[in-house]
Amino acid sequence: MGKIDFKPGNMLYPLPAVLATVRDKEGEDNIITVAWTGTVCTNPPMLYISVRPERHSYKALKETGEFVVNLTTEAMAKGTDFCGVRSGRDVDKFESTGFVKGEASKVNVPIIMDSPVNIECKVREEVALGSHHMFLADVVHVTVDDRYMDENGTFHLDWSKPIVYSHGTYFSIGEALGTFGYSVRKKKRKKKK
Repeated sequence: MGKIDFKPGNMLYPLPAVLATVRDKEGEDNIITVAWTGTVCTNPPMLYISVRPERHSYKALKETGEFVVNLTTEAMAKGTDFCGVRSGRDVDKFESTGFVKGEASKVNVPIIMDSPVNIECKVREEVALGSHHMFLADVVHVTVDDRYMDENGTFHLDWSKPIVYSHGTYFSIGEALGTFGYSVRKKKRKKKK
Protein backbone atom coordinates (compact mmCIF):
# COMPACT_ATOMS: atom_id res chain seq x y z
CA MET A 1 0.00 0.00 0.00
CA GLY A 2 1.37 3.40 -0.94
CA LYS A 3 0.41 7.04 -1.10
CA ILE A 4 0.27 9.20 -4.23
CA ASP A 5 0.38 12.98 -4.49
CA PHE A 6 -2.93 14.62 -5.32
CA LYS A 7 -3.76 18.20 -6.28
CA PRO A 8 -4.74 20.50 -3.39
CA GLY A 9 -8.51 20.68 -3.06
CA ASN A 10 -11.53 20.06 -0.89
CA MET A 11 -10.92 16.52 0.30
CA LEU A 12 -12.62 16.81 3.68
CA TYR A 13 -15.50 14.40 3.11
CA PRO A 14 -18.18 13.32 3.85
CA LEU A 15 -20.05 16.49 4.74
CA PRO A 16 -23.59 17.07 5.91
CA ALA A 17 -25.94 17.85 3.03
CA VAL A 18 -28.17 20.55 4.49
CA LEU A 19 -30.85 22.83 3.15
CA ALA A 20 -30.47 26.48 4.12
CA THR A 21 -33.67 28.51 3.97
CA VAL A 22 -33.68 32.27 3.49
CA ARG A 23 -36.15 35.12 3.01
CA ASP A 24 -35.19 38.38 1.29
CA LYS A 25 -36.43 41.88 2.17
CA GLU A 26 -39.30 41.55 -0.31
CA GLY A 27 -40.51 38.40 1.48
CA GLU A 28 -39.38 35.93 -1.20
CA ASP A 29 -38.40 32.56 0.26
CA ASN A 30 -35.75 30.23 -1.11
CA ILE A 31 -33.96 26.99 -0.31
CA ILE A 32 -30.29 26.37 -1.13
CA THR A 33 -28.43 23.09 -0.78
CA VAL A 34 -25.21 23.58 1.19
CA ALA A 35 -22.42 21.12 1.93
CA TRP A 36 -19.88 23.77 2.95
CA THR A 37 -21.16 24.01 6.52
CA GLY A 38 -20.10 23.06 9.99
CA THR A 39 -19.85 23.72 13.68
CA VAL A 40 -17.67 26.64 14.77
CA CYS A 41 -18.19 26.95 18.52
CA THR A 42 -20.14 25.32 21.34
CA ASN A 43 -20.44 28.27 23.72
CA PRO A 44 -21.84 30.45 22.27
CA PRO A 45 -23.36 28.01 19.77
CA MET A 46 -22.19 28.98 16.29
CA LEU A 47 -22.02 27.50 12.82
CA TYR A 48 -21.23 28.65 9.31
CA ILE A 49 -22.39 28.19 5.76
CA SER A 50 -20.35 29.16 2.70
CA VAL A 51 -22.19 30.41 -0.39
CA ARG A 52 -21.07 31.67 -3.79
CA PRO A 53 -22.04 35.34 -4.32
CA GLU A 54 -23.66 34.51 -7.67
CA ARG A 55 -26.17 32.16 -6.00
CA HIS A 56 -29.73 33.50 -5.74
CA SER A 57 -29.82 33.02 -1.94
CA TYR A 58 -26.72 35.15 -1.41
CA LYS A 59 -28.75 38.37 -1.82
CA ALA A 60 -31.16 37.37 0.96
CA LEU A 61 -28.30 36.34 3.26
CA LYS A 62 -26.58 39.67 2.66
CA GLU A 63 -29.79 41.73 3.11
CA THR A 64 -31.26 40.11 6.20
CA GLY A 65 -28.40 38.31 7.92
CA GLU A 66 -30.71 35.43 8.83
CA PHE A 67 -31.02 31.81 7.70
CA VAL A 68 -32.09 28.38 8.92
CA VAL A 69 -30.06 25.20 8.49
CA ASN A 70 -32.45 22.30 7.93
CA LEU A 71 -30.91 18.84 8.28
CA THR A 72 -31.81 16.32 5.60
CA THR A 73 -32.87 12.67 5.47
CA GLU A 74 -33.01 9.81 2.99
CA ALA A 75 -36.64 10.71 2.29
CA MET A 76 -35.52 14.27 1.44
CA ALA A 77 -32.55 13.27 -0.79
CA LYS A 78 -34.12 13.96 -4.20
CA GLY A 79 -35.45 17.35 -3.04
CA THR A 80 -32.07 18.15 -1.49
CA ASP A 81 -30.37 17.56 -4.82
CA PHE A 82 -33.05 19.54 -6.69
CA CYS A 83 -32.51 22.59 -4.45
CA GLY A 84 -28.81 22.50 -5.35
CA VAL A 85 -29.21 22.29 -9.12
CA ARG A 86 -32.18 24.60 -9.73
CA SER A 87 -32.20 28.32 -9.03
CA GLY A 88 -34.78 30.10 -6.93
CA ARG A 89 -34.72 32.78 -9.66
CA ASP A 90 -36.60 30.31 -11.87
CA VAL A 91 -38.63 28.04 -9.57
CA ASP A 92 -40.38 27.99 -6.21
CA LYS A 93 -38.39 25.23 -4.53
CA PHE A 94 -40.99 24.60 -1.83
CA GLU A 95 -43.61 24.02 -4.51
CA SER A 96 -41.30 21.99 -6.77
CA THR A 97 -40.05 19.66 -4.03
CA GLY A 98 -43.24 19.41 -2.00
CA PHE A 99 -41.34 20.35 1.16
CA VAL A 100 -43.71 21.72 3.78
CA LYS A 101 -43.00 25.33 4.77
CA GLY A 102 -43.23 26.46 8.38
CA GLU A 103 -42.12 29.62 10.18
CA ALA A 104 -39.03 29.93 12.35
CA SER A 105 -39.40 31.06 15.95
CA LYS A 106 -36.58 33.61 16.34
CA VAL A 107 -35.72 34.66 12.76
CA ASN A 108 -37.90 35.87 9.88
CA VAL A 109 -37.11 32.86 7.69
CA PRO A 110 -39.10 29.74 6.76
CA ILE A 111 -38.21 26.31 8.08
CA ILE A 112 -38.67 22.98 6.32
CA MET A 113 -41.14 20.99 8.39
CA ASP A 114 -39.94 17.72 6.77
CA SER A 115 -36.51 18.25 8.35
CA PRO A 116 -35.70 16.48 11.63
CA VAL A 117 -33.74 19.51 12.91
CA ASN A 118 -34.10 23.24 12.11
CA ILE A 119 -31.25 25.48 13.30
CA GLU A 120 -32.13 29.18 13.29
CA CYS A 121 -29.17 31.49 12.75
CA LYS A 122 -28.24 35.17 12.75
CA VAL A 123 -25.14 36.17 10.82
CA ARG A 124 -22.37 37.58 12.98
CA GLU A 125 -19.85 38.12 10.19
CA GLU A 126 -19.43 37.57 6.46
CA VAL A 127 -15.96 36.63 5.28
CA ALA A 128 -15.09 36.84 1.56
CA LEU A 129 -12.79 33.88 0.96
CA GLY A 130 -12.62 33.54 -2.84
CA SER A 131 -15.18 31.43 -4.69
CA HIS A 132 -17.36 31.38 -1.55
CA HIS A 133 -18.29 33.83 1.18
CA MET A 134 -18.54 32.34 4.65
CA PHE A 135 -21.46 33.44 6.82
CA LEU A 136 -20.39 32.94 10.43
CA ALA A 137 -23.57 32.80 12.52
CA ASP A 138 -24.93 32.54 16.03
CA VAL A 139 -27.44 29.76 16.62
CA VAL A 140 -30.44 31.50 18.19
CA HIS A 141 -32.99 28.67 18.26
CA VAL A 142 -33.34 24.96 17.43
CA THR A 143 -36.43 22.85 16.83
CA VAL A 144 -36.48 19.06 16.50
CA ASP A 145 -39.13 16.68 15.21
CA ASP A 146 -40.71 14.90 18.18
CA ARG A 147 -40.95 11.66 16.16
CA TYR A 148 -37.27 11.15 16.97
CA MET A 149 -37.57 11.58 20.74
CA ASP A 150 -37.62 8.53 23.00
CA GLU A 151 -39.61 8.09 26.19
CA ASN A 152 -36.68 9.47 28.23
CA GLY A 153 -36.57 12.74 26.28
CA THR A 154 -33.45 11.79 24.28
CA PHE A 155 -33.30 12.93 20.66
CA HIS A 156 -32.21 10.27 18.11
CA LEU A 157 -31.15 11.91 14.85
CA ASP A 158 -30.14 8.49 13.51
CA TRP A 159 -33.80 7.41 13.50
CA SER A 160 -34.45 10.03 10.79
CA LYS A 161 -31.88 8.41 8.44
CA PRO A 162 -29.73 11.51 7.78
CA ILE A 163 -27.70 11.87 4.59
CA VAL A 164 -24.22 13.14 3.80
CA TYR A 165 -22.46 14.35 0.64
CA SER A 166 -19.12 13.12 -0.71
CA HIS A 167 -17.52 14.00 -4.05
CA GLY A 168 -20.79 14.62 -5.88
CA THR A 169 -22.71 11.72 -4.32
CA TYR A 170 -25.29 11.58 -1.53
CA PHE A 171 -24.97 8.74 0.99
CA SER A 172 -27.03 7.46 3.87
CA ILE A 173 -25.25 7.09 7.17
CA GLY A 174 -24.42 3.52 8.12
CA GLU A 175 -24.29 1.51 11.30
CA ALA A 176 -23.04 3.07 14.54
CA LEU A 177 -19.50 1.97 15.44
CA GLY A 178 -19.30 3.37 18.96
CA THR A 179 -20.14 6.38 21.07
CA PHE A 180 -17.83 9.20 22.12
CA GLY A 181 -15.19 7.81 24.49
CA TYR A 182 -15.89 4.14 23.75
CA SER A 183 -12.21 3.47 23.01
CA VAL A 184 -11.19 4.21 26.60
CA ARG A 185 -14.35 3.29 28.49
CA LYS A 186 -13.93 0.58 31.11
CA LYS A 187 -15.95 -2.55 30.55
CA LYS A 188 -18.66 -3.26 33.07
CA ARG A 189 -17.98 -6.28 35.20
CA LYS A 190 -20.67 -8.80 35.84
CA LYS A 191 -21.64 -9.05 39.47
CA LYS A 192 -20.92 -12.35 41.16
CA LYS A 193 -23.86 -14.10 42.73
